[in-house]
Amino acid sequence: MSKHHPARRPGDRPDERPAGPSRRRLLGAAGAAGAAGLVVGAAGGALGTAAATEPPADLASVGRGRVPFHGAHQPGIVQPAQAHGHLIAFDLAADAGRREAAALLRRWSRTAEALMAGETPPSRLHDTGIALDAGPSSLTVTFGFGRTFFDRTGLAARRPAALEPLPPFSSDALDPKRSDGDLWIQIGADDSLVAFHALRALQREADGTARVRWQMSGFNRSPGATADPRTARNLMGQIDGTNNPRQTDEDFERRVFVPSGGDPAWMAGGSYAVLRRIRMLLDDWERTPRDEQERVIGRRKSDGAPLSGGPGGTETTPVDLEKRNADGELAIAADAHVRVTAPETNGGAAMLRRSFSYHDGFRDDGAPDAGLLFIAWQADPLRGFVPVQRKLDRGDALSRFIRHEASALFAVPGGAGEGEYVGQRLLEG
Repeated sequence: MSKHHPARRPGDRPDERPAGPSRRRLLGAAGAAGAAGLVVGAAGGALGTAAATEPPADLASVGRGRVPFHGAHQPGIVQPAQAHGHLIAFDLAADAGRREAAALLRRWSRTAEALMAGETPPSRLHDTGIALDAGPSSLTVTFGFGRTFFDRTGLAARRPAALEPLPPFSSDALDPKRSDGDLWIQIGADDSLVAFHALRALQREADGTARVRWQMSGFNRSPGATADPRTARNLMGQIDGTNNPRQTDEDFERRVFVPSGGDPAWMAGGSYAVLRRIRMLLDDWERTPRDEQERVIGRRKSDGAPLSGGPGGTETTPVDLEKRNADGELAIAADAHVRVTAPETNGGAAMLRRSFSYHDGFRDDGAPDAGLLFIAWQADPLRGFVPVQRKLDRGDALSRFIRHEASALFAVPGGAGEGEYVGQRLLEG
């Protein structure tokens, strides 16, 4: 096996396919080789020609990761969360309506399709070339509509009932300037320049039609950073995402995606994204003894095993909410986070969490402005996020270490078919 084409390893992303040298990368290589040819050509034209036409080396493993743009569902929902993420919300311009929104979604879809293939996007503007020498790097771009989008485009009659505003929670301290929005884009990639390139290209395409309302950036562990694939840790050091629904679960599609024949019809194959910017009080958490941290969560910090699992437990050991220790106390405390969020204590409510950590510097008191950009995917937020958050609001031991500072809910339509743009069934239906 060539060293440029390593065999797929257990940690490789199963839903991505290797991509050959991209047009974006070929253009960058040709430009670099051409410049070298000018210099070498002064001494010998033949050598300059050879340098200019030599094919570029194959991409490394991270750059080769490629996710298809077209499909029944939009990308960026079931794929593993990438190392770098950007979330950005827009409000339509005062004079922009349904027609302008449709034109924008066409431009955005064309741009996203090209970028996810590792190509230079078609654009009204000159491309910056930020990622000329990179491959797709598992880039995904996901688009959503906020509640107010339907009013501004004259489509209020087609707004899903599931886009009802989220109820207030006692733990909320929400900043309205960093919440909600007409339109939303989620960007993820395993290379930071590829992610920023997508952010910049899509933001420029919105010029004149929509303005940025808020933007947040996050990160996760890079692929290959651990000896074998592992569930990521959050900034509290806890393994986060163990109980996520799995695509192999019989009810996965029902929990995460709107079924065909549902209401409204244009949301078939789509999902609803709840976003919460959750600041972690890391100074307080880090002063808390490790055994108390574990009691708050209900899992061992070292390996994510539930406290009910005994010495031989692992991260995947089922949580036993009835188990008691030798002293008669519940192994998992009554207010432990895993107990409060367990589907069996919430009428079966479950969400697919696909979050990013963030760090935005330090606050005036010196505390880190850091935490979690929590993103939860579900077929119906009124049956997924809302009942779980209500339960957390009533008595979660973790609540004293976190602050909910921004919130949004978006309808994310199904994926675009070949020749379609995202949202076409809504905007042209």
